[in-house]
Amino acid sequence: MASFSELIGGQKPTLVDFYADWCGPCKVLSPIIQEIKNEQGKEIRVIKIDVDKNQALSTKLKVSGIPTIMIYKQGKLLWRESGVQTKHAILTQLEAAKTFNHE
Repeated sequence: MASFSELIGGQKPTLVDFYADWCGPCKVLSPIIQEIKNEQGKEIRVIKIDVDKNQALSTKLKVSGIPTIMIYKQGKLLWRESGVQTKHAILTQLEAAKTFNHE
């Protein structure tokens, strides 16, 4: 299995969704993330991380509230937000991430 740094290190923007099965707001956000994945699947990567099963990573990245969404490209964190986000807000950040180029 690839490490987290390998997963976020690519040329495609990577949308990371930190969630838990018992989290109500996470259940609200999940279909929005799925819709974005369906629409943008070839241009982005989507990773869902269960905070209960990945406590060490969640602690390392200081994920205290869920859902927390992060967008990475080339290993660099470009955006991070906690709580339910609108599809429009996420797409706006993904579009910005597509043009990001870390030299």
